[in-house]
Amino acid sequence: MDAATRLRYLDAMGISLWQRRGAAAQSAMQSVPAAAPEHLSPKEHDPLDSALERAIAEPAPDFPVTSPERKAQTSPVPEPAGVSGMDWAELELSVKNCRQCGLCEERKQAVFGVGVQTAGLMVIGEGPGAEEDRQGYPFVGPAGKLLDAMLAAINHSRAPRGGEQGTYIANVVKCRPPKNRDPKPEESQACRPYLERQIALVQPRLIMAVGRVAAQNLLGSDEPLGRLRTGMHAYQLPEGGQSFPVLVTYHPAYLLRSPQDKRKAWEDLKRARSLLAESR
Repeated sequence: MDAATRLRYLDAMGISLWQRRGAAAQSAMQSVPAAAPEHLSPKEHDPLDSALERAIAEPAPDFPVTSPERKAQTSPVPEPAGVSGMDWAELELSVKNCRQCGLCEERKQAVFGVGVQTAGLMVIGEGPGAEEDRQGYPFVGPAGKLLDAMLAAINHSRAPRGGEQGTYIANVVKCRPPKNRDPKPEESQACRPYLERQIALVQPRLIMAVGRVAAQNLLGSDEPLGRLRTGMHAYQLPEGGQSFPVLVTYHPAYLLRSPQDKRKAWEDLKRARSLLAESR
């Protein structure tokens, strides 16, 4: 993709890039390759270079839209205390009928999760956006497309084929916060038993929290994302339950707005790949 086309795509998405002033700016951008960071050798390929361009340039695949009839089921909604013993089918039904907080008032449908239910890697994001609310699946649209490319770069997928490893994807809250605002503490708390049960059922060898909101909620921390990225963390299920390693990285939507940080995200992905290989 040439520079002019890339800029048109970015402009259409409302993403502004810094450019040098002057007539030579465009030709300079076309002719000068991005310098490899010191931690990457000149010959090492960064898979997110092409993944980021594809996520911006190509239309995102459409997932099947969940039927509105599924949302209208009238099975009783259990109290959060009953969630800990549910199997996958019971848990999904409970989430889809949940009215534990005000987010249910404006949702089109709850967004449960997707992927391999016994995956080694579990990705946890913040909450559904408008497209996720419409389709009923987490991480769709450009950000979901980039997440899929990021996972593929370490041989993982929500729908593995060939030799790919499975991934399960979920969010801190299951209903879309209005205008994509951050979830309120009471909303995250209302959804927490559902997420805890998903983690307990998946039994991941590694949890990857993507974005500040997901990381802070999962870890009970107010530290900034940049600081959380630098170390490994642990998430423990309630009442002295199991503990799972947690790695923090950038949200794909942030990388679409700030592609200069994709190399840091690639370093995080390589750490995840190593940790998963060591834990087998």
